[in-house]
Amino acid sequence: MGRIAVIGAGMGAMAAAARLAVAGHRVTVYERTETYGGAVRRFERDGFGFDTGPGLLTLPAVWRDLFLKTGKQPLEECVELVQVDPSSRHVLADGTEVALPNASRAGVVAALEEALGAGAGERWGDFLVRAREAWDRTRRPLLEEPLWPNWSELADRDPYPAVPMKRLLRTRRAVTLHEIGAWELRDPRLAALLDGYALAHGVDPGVAPASAAVLAYMEHAFGTWYVRGGIRELARAVYERCLARRVEFVFGAEVTGVLEKDGRAAGLELAGGTSQEADTVVGAGPWRLRGLVPGRELYGPKDLAPDVEDRHPGRVVVCLALRGAREAGAVHRTVVHSDDAEGELDLFRHGHTPDRPTVRVDRPDDPALRPDAEHESMVLTATVASGTDHDWAAPGAADAFADRMVTAAERAVPGLRERTLWREVRTPLHTELETGALGGAVPSPSLAGPEGTLHPSNRTALPGLFTAGGWSHPGGGLPHAGMSGALVTGLIVEGPEFRGSR
Repeated sequence: MGRIAVIGAGMGAMAAAARLAVAGHRVTVYERTETYGGAVRRFERDGFGFDTGPGLLTLPAVWRDLFLKTGKQPLEECVELVQVDPSSRHVLADGTEVALPNASRAGVVAALEEALGAGAGERWGDFLVRAREAWDRTRRPLLEEPLWPNWSELADRDPYPAVPMKRLLRTRRAVTLHEIGAWELRDPRLAALLDGYALAHGVDPGVAPASAAVLAYMEHAFGTWYVRGGIRELARAVYERCLARRVEFVFGAEVTGVLEKDGRAAGLELAGGTSQEADTVVGAGPWRLRGLVPGRELYGPKDLAPDVEDRHPGRVVVCLALRGAREAGAVHRTVVHSDDAEGELDLFRHGHTPDRPTVRVDRPDDPALRPDAEHESMVLTATVASGTDHDWAAPGAADAFADRMVTAAERAVPGLRERTLWREVRTPLHTELETGALGGAVPSPSLAGPEGTLHPSNRTALPGLFTAGGWSHPGGGLPHAGMSGALVTGLIVEGPEFRGSR
């Protein structure tokens, strides 16, 4: 079997490395920073710990499959998975609150009926049935199969079965998430709930395709999960599985170029002038990969070209070290919705930071993340403009926005300021340092439809060069990263005829 060089130790790259090693390849991972995990990081200080990337896990089956295929120990023996219930609590603009049960359509319908009034839950339940149909139509092509050569078919047709509506004397169907909210849900509070799922994934809810309904469906159908000790523990477990499969890691190794020989990838050039030969190279984001292969087109005229990374938004994370115990019955995740939806969309349109942002509040009941029972670790997250659209390095910019986030969070958790011992504010600039993504942008998941987002194929026009991770098919998010590793492995091991797992 061959020698494989992997650029970066993100989740998708490590998923590919472990699978390729099991297939008999000699795999070496070259990581620019001093640790693994990409955006799945942890900040620690004074006995407090905070997830600074994803706070919850959906579709754990993706990672269960990785551990099943790469060793005897299943995922649950390597990390402790906890199903979060309720999956989320929502504080809406008018002050209405609703907690949505985990993985229970009937429970969600009942909760919305009680909180929002007769008919609201039924409309949301009917929407979930249509969202399931969109999921069933796109699950394989967008998660489990290599990107189709005729990928434009995914971009031309939206899989969401919108309801025909009489609009302006003619029958129309919703083609955007916004229209689903206005025409099918017919309640601004339900529309805000729907918009929140798009916003959490870095998708503009104002123009997102109707197929973005699958983002809400994934939470309701498959549940949300927490990894005891923080999501960083999942990264640790994947890293240790790689080591157990004899994957070698070289940290502090900046890749400056991809070697070519006889018209195919043949290894890596590293900072300092050294080089490493390889038979196959698995790269990072296609946009950044261009700089490592100067003078060569990585994709043909019929391929989907890579998008510029900084066209996607980033995130601000505020880590709060709090005095006082977490109260009994506190919900793990609360979403505090903005009362200025139009102002919030300016972050997509003009790169503005919203005055009143939607904020996700994570309060894990986890002794591993606090010094003792008399303190609490809390993480606030907001979707924001990337570092190329907004000057996060300007004096006071990060703290001023963090203050707005705390103000929003106090609608759900009163008295935060009085309880705060200290806080750590992390902006897209931190993301850029940790992941290399231009402007600290965060990739969105692939979505079908004319206004959807598709990501380039995992194989390039240069033989022997492949890509894994959130900037490649099937896009951003922990489940998608795991699937990208599986797809790259299939393409390398089985060749171009690989059509996905069954």
